[in-house]
Amino acid sequence: MRDRPSATKINQPDPHVRRVLERAELEGIELIRFLYADHGGVIRGKAASRSRLAERLNTGIGHTVAMMAMNMLDQLQEVEHLGPVGEVRIVPDPSTFVPLPHAPGAAAMLSDLRNPDGSPWEACARTFLKDAVETLADAGYTLLAAFEPEFTLGRRLPDPAGGYDRLVPLDDALCYAGTGFDTAHDYTIKLIRALETQGLRVEHYHPELGPGQQELSVRHAPALRAADNHVLYRETVRGVAMRMSMWASLAPKPLADQAGNGAHLHLSLWNDTQNMFADDSELRECFIGGLIAHLPALTALTCGSVNSFRRLAPRTWASAYAVHGLDNREAAIRICSPLGESGEPNLELKPSDSSANPYLSLGAVIHAGLDGIRRKLDPGEAVDVDPDTRPGRYRRLPASLDEALDALEADELLMEALGPLRRSAYLAVKRSEAAAFAAQDAPYELFHHMRVF
Repeated sequence: MRDRPSATKINQPDPHVRRVLERAELEGIELIRFLYADHGGVIRGKAASRSRLAERLNTGIGHTVAMMAMNMLDQLQEVEHLGPVGEVRIVPDPSTFVPLPHAPGAAAMLSDLRNPDGSPWEACARTFLKDAVETLADAGYTLLAAFEPEFTLGRRLPDPAGGYDRLVPLDDALCYAGTGFDTAHDYTIKLIRALETQGLRVEHYHPELGPGQQELSVRHAPALRAADNHVLYRETVRGVAMRMSMWASLAPKPLADQAGNGAHLHLSLWNDTQNMFADDSELRECFIGGLIAHLPALTALTCGSVNSFRRLAPRTWASAYAVHGLDNREAAIRICSPLGESGEPNLELKPSDSSANPYLSLGAVIHAGLDGIRRKLDPGEAVDVDPDTRPGRYRRLPASLDEALDALEADELLMEALGPLRRSAYLAVKRSEAAAFAAQDAPYELFHHMRVF
């Protein structure tokens, strides 16, 4: 765990702070959102006014500890030390300041949750990733990462029969079809411009398999920045849609009978300027071995909702088996062949979606991969077929959130990495979600995930 920043460091002029204050004044920013991701995978926060921004950049905004025991249905869970007594501060990272083009007059910063004395708080998800990055650096490595999200674009309409609101897709275009490009064009251009304004470099875009389904990827970045980028991406995808009287859902399966939305996680490990995943390296194999060994438990963090497991079905290109393979899109871990002579090899973790807290997800992946390197874990054979065509040969991923949570509780490495307060809160929140949705029908589940993610 990081030490508390010294008073000397706190009082030193920070060029990021000066830049934030100058930009807020020059650009007419009235509200600055301090954002964080909770254990339910929900992006939450509070906002400071411009008049109090200089002060709040130093003190943060007061916040109840109980919010990290809140599930995605806004049901507060009983977790020791996360009740009505206790206070943390939402402390923004000034280097992450971005205007919000979809919300004129507003900006955002990604934030840590800290104790009132400024020390790291044991339930902060962003701190978990920062600590994982530091552990990796101590071993001599850095991780570059990028989420590859899909989402469903359409309109949220009342159910004529009086049931839950429906998500009606924008189109019925075919996968990669030109009509899909044209139908979503105005939205897509506004989204790209909004993302680029926030420093997220757009890589590529295309209409995906399902009705109204879109895929737009942004450039890789160091691990913490990649997770921050994914938070901004989620907020921007939905915010731009709302400004255009549409609705965008990044939920894993907002429509039961249509393709699911993943957020595949792309990874490459570096030692200074050298990509350690190049040339079939032993280190890459060991990293994969760590992911494979911990994959059932990892799934509880990378696919963090009940709805996630509607997507993780065999023969849907979503991955349902704990295997790896070169350019195998049915494998949980795809070894991606480089693009052109200058392309860099990377790994793609397919059981990953946008209902997960990206800080917990990516931090856990780092711990698992590093465990594989330290113990020189063998990933097993590379699979060059759809694993579902060989019944009984390969280990199936958990088929429900409860199964994944059972695996997480049994995984000593990840439980230790999460720490007592964080793991207690996460398990309580996720167990409560599993129980709440088990007591309801499918339309209830689909509606609430479409609404929240």
